[in-house]
Amino acid sequence: MADMNPLTPWRRLLALPNENRAKILIMAFLVSAFCTLLVSGATVILRPVQLANQAAEQQARLESLVAGIPGMSGLLKQTGGSLRTVVIDLARGRAAADVTPETLAAALEESANWTSLSPADDLAGLGSRPNYAQIYLLRDTDGDISLAILPISGAGYNGLIDAILALKADMNTIAGLAISNQSETPGLGARIAEPAWLSQFRGIRLADDSGKLRFAVARGAAGNDYEVDGITGATRTSNAITRMVQFWLGPKGYGPLIAAIKRREF
Repeated sequence: MADMNPLTPWRRLLALPNENRAKILIMAFLVSAFCTLLVSGATVILRPVQLANQAAEQQARLESLVAGIPGMSGLLKQTGGSLRTVVIDLARGRAAADVTPETLAAALEESANWTSLSPADDLAGLGSRPNYAQIYLLRDTDGDISLAILPISGAGYNGLIDAILALKADMNTIAGLAISNQSETPGLGARIAEPAWLSQFRGIRLADDSGKLRFAVARGAAGNDYEVDGITGATRTSNAITRMVQFWLGPKGYGPLIAAIKRREF
């Protein structure tokens, strides 16, 4: 009777000489498969930890940004120091109906939740933008929005630039700007992350009385209330910041939301 022991083929394999080609290929395949399963399992197990760390890092940047805004620390204490988060449907300028902060990452893995941008609309050089964005709002004791914190991004000289833009209650004055990710040239474009350069954004107006968006990073010294000083030797990075801010405050970015806030509809 044939040996029905399931271990028999394995024992026969192990009994083969180590230089046997079939044994080498089979063992290599088994080791590779085991390593693949191990890596995949580790990725699944560690994913929640990675997401938690990312959330903690973003929260730390938000706290740092808010702490640097003159008078904001006192306002936070007065209102309990709580920033409320909400996911925005960018096209509608309203809170998303079916997407929450917890489900946002999964939603943005679907191509249907992204909008392709025409060259004329794509000031920030993104190619496409998400249909949803997570923002942070601070409301005063009357329930009015006193601060809006908006994540923005755009193509820089060497790669993507991510930032956090804080707007005051009028939605036309910058309360602060923080760079959360950049890969610009050290000593040149990378200076956009320096506190001394970022400090000049506080109090800068975005649009004139007619509503025309005029914010810009100047080529050299700022020449009006809508400009900040440019960075010497980093014209492309300076222009990238201009385009990034203008895009996200425009109709394809947070424009509909800002209009709704100004109408006191949000």
